[in-house]
Amino acid sequence: MKIALFPGSFDPVTKAHVDIVKRSIGLFDKVYIGIGVNSSKAGFLSVETREKMLRAVFEHEPKIHVIAYEGLTVSFCQSIGATYMIRGIRTVSDFEYEKAIAQMNHALVPDIESIFIVSKPGYSSISSTIVREIMRHNGDVAQFIPKEALAYL
Repeated sequence: MKIALFPGSFDPVTKAHVDIVKRSIGLFDKVYIGIGVNSSKAGFLSVETREKMLRAVFEHEPKIHVIAYEGLTVSFCQSIGATYMIRGIRTVSDFEYEKAIAQMNHALVPDIESIFIVSKPGYSSISSTIVREIMRHNGDVAQFIPKEALAYL
């Protein structure tokens, strides 16, 4: 069984995240969306809210499983039997960063392969960081967020 993890903070989930997940579904038997929890960093949305939001977005997709985790992502991959890690690439700087992380992960656990999926051009400027900033200033983020997630903001 091909099992993959798509890790991230998803704070909040964006249409760009959804696009990467939907494009990865056909490649794997099971895709975990892993909400990485950093206990020393307060998120904009609670982990529970992010879990509910992601479950609402993917409720009709049986291959998708949403779960929060703490610790090393490669260790979490091992705990769920994932041998692939999905990463979305929007820009050249994303690639450089993700390449370094993938190489470190491979040094730690050689059996886990990183799969890079390049963002569609229309989504390359969308990031959770920018969406949070718009939200902090009471801007309308509806065009950047899946409609199923809007109720959780």
